[in-house]
Amino acid sequence: MERSFNSVTRPISAQLLFLLITSFLIWPCTEAAAAAAAEELLKGFEATPNPSIPFFQPLLNDTSSKFSFGFLRVNSTQLALAVLHVPSSEPLWLANPTTLSRWSDRTKVFFNGSLVISDPRTRMFWSTETQGDKLVLLNNSNLQIQKGIDNSNNVNVPTVLWQSFDFPTNTLVETQNFTSTMTLLSSNGLYSMRLGNDFIGLYAKFDSGSDQIYWKHKALQAKAQIIEGNGPIYVQVDPDGWVGMYQNGTTPVDIESFNSFQRSLDGLLMVRLEPDGNLKAYYWSGSSWVLDYVAIRETCDLPSPCGSYGLCTPGSGCSCLDNSTELSSGECSSSGPYSNDMCSDPKTQKNDIKVLRRGGVEVPFKEWMRYETTPSLEECENACGNNCSCYGAVYNNASGFCYILDYPIQTLLGTGDDSKVGYFKIKEGANKKKINWGLGVGAGLLGGAVLCLIGAVGFGSYKIWKNKKRVNRLLEEETGGVMSGPYKDLGSASFRSIEMCSSGHR
Repeated sequence: MERSFNSVTRPISAQLLFLLITSFLIWPCTEAAAAAAAEELLKGFEATPNPSIPFFQPLLNDTSSKFSFGFLRVNSTQLALAVLHVPSSEPLWLANPTTLSRWSDRTKVFFNGSLVISDPRTRMFWSTETQGDKLVLLNNSNLQIQKGIDNSNNVNVPTVLWQSFDFPTNTLVETQNFTSTMTLLSSNGLYSMRLGNDFIGLYAKFDSGSDQIYWKHKALQAKAQIIEGNGPIYVQVDPDGWVGMYQNGTTPVDIESFNSFQRSLDGLLMVRLEPDGNLKAYYWSGSSWVLDYVAIRETCDLPSPCGSYGLCTPGSGCSCLDNSTELSSGECSSSGPYSNDMCSDPKTQKNDIKVLRRGGVEVPFKEWMRYETTPSLEECENACGNNCSCYGAVYNNASGFCYILDYPIQTLLGTGDDSKVGYFKIKEGANKKKINWGLGVGAGLLGGAVLCLIGAVGFGSYKIWKNKKRVNRLLEEETGGVMSGPYKDLGSASFRSIEMCSSGHR
């Protein structure tokens, strides 16, 4: 299973990195602790995190003990309510992944008909807002709040008021329905999966007002047709190794098969939206997670594999759009601060927009990119240059297509075709001020240190000279003007003077 995060991950991805690495080291402890958890929680239940537990504190098990619900420790100091796959210690669901509580005895989880987590210090509060009788964890990892017994239609089953399957995070498991009202969100918050009228779509959030679609799988409708007005579609992960798209009934309007298609598997099958924006499927082999499906097979087809202002060339890897900069820590140094206004400041008349041009580039996922038809490269550049919400444009001389980039520049595709030319805006102001401020502070500190050293040496030399003169005078008085040897006690005055200077600048 992919456990490393790509270069453009945000802080929320770091919250899960710790738990993913730690899970392999302590899963036997998780299994042992889960064995002691209850199989249902009734009204009046409450619990606080145990400070001695390093990773996961189970509160509720399913009857097979393959899944457990409880406190998940994140980054050693934070807490999330989670459902885990016990054999692998892999988190499958988080109650509130965007806002975490502290791992503290003041953080409390209780069930009063609603499942509630409260942290008074950070004022974090999350609730299911239900009036149920009990909390149970099913054998498919679905956490449910149930009430009474539904005797309608002679079916003696409890009424489900709330379930975790209706609020997925970044993972879908087998038999779980994913509907048009749901969103699958990557752990770093950058990418999402949603359903359209007849397709599955993956979207990127590039710090702009709207999401950009970068992958789409449309229903083939080979065995069943999507009928307008008959309701939205939904998706389900099938245990036989495929994802089915349905509208009504049991016949899918589309099937996306995995490597394990129609093979008998005993382990859990899941689909996950990864931090790099890829959609992958895995199955549990009994000892590890095995990759079973990859939606985007080529690295350069991912939404931003080389980071901001990067260039991904198939077969060559990552570089920067600006040849004068180097790719470091997954980012190109030419990438300035994001801004919603990519025009010069009309008040100060200051032009803080730098233009970068590069040939042999192409926009990624161009099938879903907005474009205009212009007769020349110059008009394409003007269309973006006069638009304050445009970050760049890529022009194809052969087709006349001018692709407008209305989001902060991410990774472009490298091609050998110089007729495809890119025009990119870079806002310089904030970076320049930050660099100048840093240089000023550094120069000030260096200058202060030099002056301090000069003063220390000067003061020490003066003290030495004064002490030496006084000692010489005393010796001359005692020996009649003959000095018996060199004066050796010179270090203490110099050391004291430097120490005083240092203490004054602490």
